[in-house]
Amino acid sequence: MGRAPRLSADRVRTPPRMPAARPPIRSRADAETVALLHRTARVLIEEVPRLTDRIVALMKEREPAYRSAAVDPHEVWREVHDSLSHNVRSLVHPKETRESARSCAWRIGTDRAAQGFPLDALLHAYRIGCTVVWEHLLETASKEDPLGAQSLVHVAADVWNFVDEHCTLVATAYQEVERQLSWHRENRYRIIVAALLDGTARVSDFPEAEQVLGLPEQGRYAVVALEDADAPCRTPHSVKVGDGLRTVWHTAEGTAHAIVLLGDGDGGSGSGAERLVRGLEVPPGARAGVSPAVTGLAAINTARRLADTALRTRPAAGTAALLEERYPEALVVSSPDLGTALADRMLGPVLALESADREMLLTTLAAWLEAGGSARRAGGLLFCHRNTVLNRLRRYEQLTGRSLDHPREVMELSLALSAHRLLTP
Repeated sequence: MGRAPRLSADRVRTPPRMPAARPPIRSRADAETVALLHRTARVLIEEVPRLTDRIVALMKEREPAYRSAAVDPHEVWREVHDSLSHNVRSLVHPKETRESARSCAWRIGTDRAAQGFPLDALLHAYRIGCTVVWEHLLETASKEDPLGAQSLVHVAADVWNFVDEHCTLVATAYQEVERQLSWHRENRYRIIVAALLDGTARVSDFPEAEQVLGLPEQGRYAVVALEDADAPCRTPHSVKVGDGLRTVWHTAEGTAHAIVLLGDGDGGSGSGAERLVRGLEVPPGARAGVSPAVTGLAAINTARRLADTALRTRPAAGTAALLEERYPEALVVSSPDLGTALADRMLGPVLALESADREMLLTTLAAWLEAGGSARRAGGLLFCHRNTVLNRLRRYEQLTGRSLDHPREVMELSLALSAHRLLTP
């Protein structure tokens, strides 16, 4: 399966809005300690480029995601530099710079989500950077005031509350973008599948379909049409199609369709569609129709229409109808007006009988056809003597004026019985 195209931030339908800032937590540090923190932070502002180099090096050393060839080192450096600049300045001017620092964290979260960068790696990098800043604060303060530097422990809670707030912002922004991109991917997935099934997909769409769905443009396919009157809301993905077969489902208007990628060749065990039917587990209350095998994504719509036709031949509940095994029934349901006219022509007088007589003759005719025209085998199916079958067949001929010795009329009778079964409400 091909790798899905990377979705960028401009594909997000509505840019996520940054939540309002929480009320700041009142610091327990005294004025002298806060003043020392501010003096130390001003020194760090001048050292932001050097600190950026150090943090980036540690990120690459400790977080494998940043060593990936897909990561732009210049972009990482700018990201760390911008974040560090905002965060250090916020230590000096918390009120004036708080929102710009929060916006920077929010932007980093949205950008990295759009790139598909791992959230865990991003949060790990954030904490690496904050640890470096805190250690450098202590080191710088100790050079200025060794005794006073110990008092910075009273602002540690403030610093790490700041870190937690920004990590939460990064994670929230990331998850919001990820949710919207996931919606976009799923919606695009549905649109592509629907276009293949209804025939509106263009040739220029096939490369994207191959990439998004994992379906090769020139693969061999069959389509399964599934109808479940007992459980119309059943999730089609719970239906087992076959081991190792790539399957893409789509549900609309009560009927689910599966595009199934078949294997190459038949391996001496029948067509791909026949093997598909053998491996298809249809739920007890459902029915399925299966198309013949077709080649290429351009033929998916044809396969879908043939699968729908197979489904209209009304297979028994819990079973699947393979169109290749039901062409006569498919002809009937494909032209219901002609099928109804043929049923009236071949069965009209029989259908006019009382219910018991009508069903007896219809059942006998169906059994005789099932037995290949053998009265003896038909009698075995009906648990009656062959002469009884012959008498009923003669009665049919007398009622309709048809002769069961003529192959054409036998063929018409077979189609008429199918039409009566499939088209009668």
